[in-house]
Amino acid sequence: MKRTIAIVAGGDTSEFHVSLRSAQGIYSFIDKEKYRQYIVEMQGLRWEVQLSDGTKAAVDRNDFSFMQGGQKNRFDFAYITIHGTPGEDGRLQGYFDMLKIPYSCSGVLAAAITYNKFACNQYLKAFGIRVAESLLLRCGQSVSDEDVLRNIGLPCFIKPSLGGSSFGVTKVKTKEQIQPAINKAFEEADEVLVEAFMEGTELTCGCYKTKEKSVVFPPTEVVTHNEFFDYDAKYNGQVDEITPARISEELTHRIQKLTSAIYDILGCSGIIRVDYIVTEGEKINLLEVNTTPGMTATSFIPQQVRAAGLDIKNIMTDIIENQF
Repeated sequence: MKRTIAIVAGGDTSEFHVSLRSAQGIYSFIDKEKYRQYIVEMQGLRWEVQLSDGTKAAVDRNDFSFMQGGQKNRFDFAYITIHGTPGEDGRLQGYFDMLKIPYSCSGVLAAAITYNKFACNQYLKAFGIRVAESLLLRCGQSVSDEDVLRNIGLPCFIKPSLGGSSFGVTKVKTKEQIQPAINKAFEEADEVLVEAFMEGTELTCGCYKTKEKSVVFPPTEVVTHNEFFDYDAKYNGQVDEITPARISEELTHRIQKLTSAIYDILGCSGIIRVDYIVTEGEKINLLEVNTTPGMTATSFIPQQVRAAGLDIKNIMTDIIENQF
């Protein structure tokens, strides 16, 4: 009998619609000969299953089931593709752990750490991984322009420490932009990161592991047409994404080795993607770790899978079957 898969999308942040696009990508990637799949859309307390006839059914949060034709349907597996809370920060993982429903991605601790950019980078810094100089502001805290100039310098990035898709991010070039950028970032999250700018080549590299194999994909080089890799660059085509990246074989190997090491240090599961800046002298600097990366047909991971000569349908099967 086919396993029943929930592709869990939506969430409670500005990335809601990005998540729904990833869900459509995953729906197209999963082997329909092996699995029955449904997209489960979450927003606040609204949890609904999209049915094949175009209608929706409410999810019973007591056991993550739904009714169809008078029959209760239960899910065997959840593929979490929420970018933001509650799917990227560990909350949903804890819920599924309690219900004994296996899922696609990292567990509670790894998800919680990686969702907080400052906490993750400072944790990995202790393992000798290079990160930008930064400072953290929590809701109600403030920092003077002079402290930013003295400790971080200009230009710098001011962004939410929680979240993604470049919502609330500002590249700050002048003293006058600092406080408005902090206010903008606080509109997206309760924690704000002030991070030093690093000049270099932006790269991103995906990886997944199962009980039988460890697979690290070819890195992608990210060449934005804008000031930085912002929302328009990510989703409106204002970027060149070159896979495999135009870097040496030696640097490629170092990026892949570091990505695999970060996966293990954090205790990740499923597919992750790690973003880097390579600065002068081929110094590799960590930007952030994504444990629920974008999965539309044009996202980085599908690009890297194709460049590696792999079939994403088989990778989806690997990730699902690894949990049984």
